[in-house]
Amino acid sequence: MSNSIESVKCLIIGSGPAGYTAAIYAARANMNPVLYQGQQPGGQLTTTNEVENFPGYPQGITGPEMMLQLQEQAQRFGTDIRDGWATKVDFSGDIHKVWINETTEIHAQTVIISTGASAKYLGLESEQKYLKLGGGVSACAVCDGFFYRNQEVVIVGAGDSACEEAHYLSHICKKVTMLVRSDQFRASRIMEERVRKTANIDILLNTETDEVLGDGQVVTGVRVKNRGTGETTEIPATGFFVAIGHKPNTDIFKDFLDLDETGYIKNIPGTAQTNIPGVFVGGDAADHVYRQAITAAGTGCMAALDAERYLAAKA
Repeated sequence: MSNSIESVKCLIIGSGPAGYTAAIYAARANMNPVLYQGQQPGGQLTTTNEVENFPGYPQGITGPEMMLQLQEQAQRFGTDIRDGWATKVDFSGDIHKVWINETTEIHAQTVIISTGASAKYLGLESEQKYLKLGGGVSACAVCDGFFYRNQEVVIVGAGDSACEEAHYLSHICKKVTMLVRSDQFRASRIMEERVRKTANIDILLNTETDEVLGDGQVVTGVRVKNRGTGETTEIPATGFFVAIGHKPNTDIFKDFLDLDETGYIKNIPGTAQTNIPGVFVGGDAADHVYRQAITAAGTGCMAALDAERYLAAKA
């Protein structure tokens, strides 16, 4: 550990729409924010090829380009944006202590957490290949379903979120094939019945993904395997959606902040305030329902405004 300690008024942990929006508001409020971008600068949107549902971009924009613009806007107002990620925190006192890369110790009057959540993937080489290419693999039907209008897609998952996304896709796509690894759903009965009653959703139980097929650029199908018989089948598809859950990036906060059963940070309803005074949260680290860029940006704004009011009350 370094012997040098840096004191800041506002520390933002993580980037993405929540972190950068918080930085814009905090900087304009003369809070002199310092933002550490985290292990994935720009967050999940940097893996999204096209963003067409964020207001203000009538022609759409790529995820990486949008994040660069948000970063530049935050820097324009004086945000100190740095490489690095938080590896340890101590929120037990009035001064909030955060260690960056296990070496730099920061003492912050306020902390805004925007560490996000990471989508879970199957881990197949072919899945990751087409995910990185932006060629047909997605973990967000609401974000990317539009690009597969009137096409055939495959979705993997068995919980409520998977059923919601499959049902959403059924209104856009010609056919949705749903792969459920076991012999039953994990979803609530009402969600299971909803997908079962949807005519263009084909449900395959006891079925797992063997390989995502493609032409080297885009997805053309999925090879699946029946777990009982071992038989493989190829399903034509232009899109492959993974809906097996998200993991919030909140492990380092668990000893100090109230988390729900899956690790999302609990905030006081109607605010960005956590159970620790002076520590706020925005974006997908707390949001397991919407998980959209626009909602993340909105809660980033809330976090900065709440932090500003907290400091004003202490002055």
